[in-house]
Amino acid sequence: MSAVEVPVAPVAPVAARRRPRMPGIRFLRSELVLIFGRRRNWFGMAVLASVPVLIAVVVKLTSGPQNGEGPNFFSSITANGLFVALAALTVELPLFLPLAVAAISGDSIAGEANLGTLRYLLAVPVHRTRLLATKFAALIVFTAAAVLLVAGVGAGLGLALFGGGPMLTLSGSQIGFGEGLWRLLLVCAYLTVCLTALAAIGLFVSTLTEQPIAATLVVVGFAVASEILDAIPQLHAIHPYLLTHDWLGFGDLLRDPIATGTVSHGLAGSAAYIAIFLSAAWARFSVRDVTS
Repeated sequence: MSAVEVPVAPVAPVAARRRPRMPGIRFLRSELVLIFGRRRNWFGMAVLASVPVLIAVVVKLTSGPQNGEGPNFFSSITANGLFVALAALTVELPLFLPLAVAAISGDSIAGEANLGTLRYLLAVPVHRTRLLATKFAALIVFTAAAVLLVAGVGAGLGLALFGGGPMLTLSGSQIGFGEGLWRLLLVCAYLTVCLTALAAIGLFVSTLTEQPIAATLVVVGFAVASEILDAIPQLHAIHPYLLTHDWLGFGDLLRDPIATGTVSHGLAGSAAYIAIFLSAAWARFSVRDVTS
């Protein structure tokens, strides 16, 4: 008598039964929670957001600068609230935004070493290249968030106080409100790339020390030194190679039509800084003796 054949359900391969794992995303999410969850970073973001509020309130309560006085962005605030965002970005670009980026990037590796968590983080194990990539990705997100925070608060409050409508370009022509909003987003994207280059420098400096405050001061000093050198006419030969030389070139995005010369040079220069200092950070961190 033959044995009864019992149908056996096919067994799925082990790889198919496993749920997809994306450790890189979880690692990035953890890093973002660490950055945006600290109260000191909340305070820093609040300071960034306070500048457009101050500009909008002061201009609303006073007559504001007359035509031909002060920056064009300030002169045009009462005509279109979007100029509050542009004025705030112009004011914060020399110091406040670089300081915020320097503080976060300088703390990225040095902060872990200072707290004694870097050795345990690498013992998970986490590959050093992956760790650097995740840290840099988090820095990009923070940089974009900082720029958009300033622009968003400025645009929102400016539109509430002064309204929208057609936007006067730096060329003297007018563009629609939608086009003006799109130009503001382009400005934010451009400044994010420029400040990301500073974040790459901060990441490299952070691999050299275990003191995040020291790393922050070095990065801020680098940005300030670049601005000082850029203001000295006798050094015009090196101006195109300075980190901050093309930061204010975002004004070309507000011309009609858009001028791409300065912006293209700024993007290329930022890309070069990012490539150089990310490579330096990887070279340093990959051979670093982590003791803490």
